[in-house]
Amino acid sequence: MSNTTTGQLNFAINQHTGPVECLGMAFPTDEARRDYFLEKLREKLKDPEFRKIEGFPIGDDDNILAMSDPPYYTACPNPFLDDFVTHYGTKYTPKAEYHREPFTSDVSEGKSDPLYTAHAYHTKVPHKAIMRYILHYTKPGDIVFDGFSGTGMMGVAAQLCGSKQEVEKLGYRVNSKGQITEERHDQQGKAVAVPISELGARRAILNDLSPAACFITANYNSPVNSETFKTKASLILKEIEEEYGWMYETLHSDGKTTGRINFTVWSDVFSCGDCGKEIIFSNEALDTETGSIRDTFPCPHCGIETKKDALELRYESCLLYTSDAADE
Repeated sequence: MSNTTTGQLNFAINQHTGPVECLGMAFPTDEARRDYFLEKLREKLKDPEFRKIEGFPIGDDDNILAMSDPPYYTACPNPFLDDFVTHYGTKYTPKAEYHREPFTSDVSEGKSDPLYTAHAYHTKVPHKAIMRYILHYTKPGDIVFDGFSGTGMMGVAAQLCGSKQEVEKLGYRVNSKGQITEERHDQQGKAVAVPISELGARRAILNDLSPAACFITANYNSPVNSETFKTKASLILKEIEEEYGWMYETLHSDGKTTGRINFTVWSDVFSCGDCGKEIIFSNEALDTETGSIRDTFPCPHCGIETKKDALELRYESCLLYTSDAADE
């Protein structure tokens, strides 16, 4: 358990412009919504019992409020969860019919999608894989809960279940009525379109014990103005370049012109088995056009054709002198 906070929750939301609706209440702007719920959170933070929740963050109210965007995300246990479930949830009744066959299809998704690569995380699952399960087991508007949300891919998947384009990227088809179908083959081998779900976003409650995970989750699932983000990001990159850009500069082979380093290559150094002189492996064995390593290559000094297995690694030796203060 995190020693700073626990039970943080943030709700997957869609971007709004102009008047917004939140938990059944109307606000003229999203900023007005945020101000209203920040004040509600401020009042809640004054409750001693609320602060007794195990793992409550060590920090003053202003810092918690500055990091929060209630009711969607709070940098402390989220007190708006009950309101969210009450407003968007459906009261359980045993009379309601619900039946789903077990999901039995193979699920394999790559890790090159821009959404996946936007932030690394050790247990991250591609959102496209999660979408298949959500579409199979839920209906539009249902609430899905992820108690170990990591970077919030469950919330991303829940929202994108409302995107026709994203759903069709999974190989499904969406008709004009929002019905999602999958092509399967009947007993005669004929291809038929089988209904599997309905197009529509699902709502998500995402929880994690890690403050960093919750913060990443919130930013993955909150609306962002792309132009504002681009402007801010460019300013940050400019400041970093001004302060640290010199670390990535070097002189060209002419010894005068300054250039920016694109990448550096760390290479093994071997001894030629014939003449005994140094062979820098990457210089001689790497085919820069194909990016592959040659099976054999000539020694740059004596010209004898050789291969890596026939060479010996060269080592540098040094003496380390130490002094024992107790003996002085």
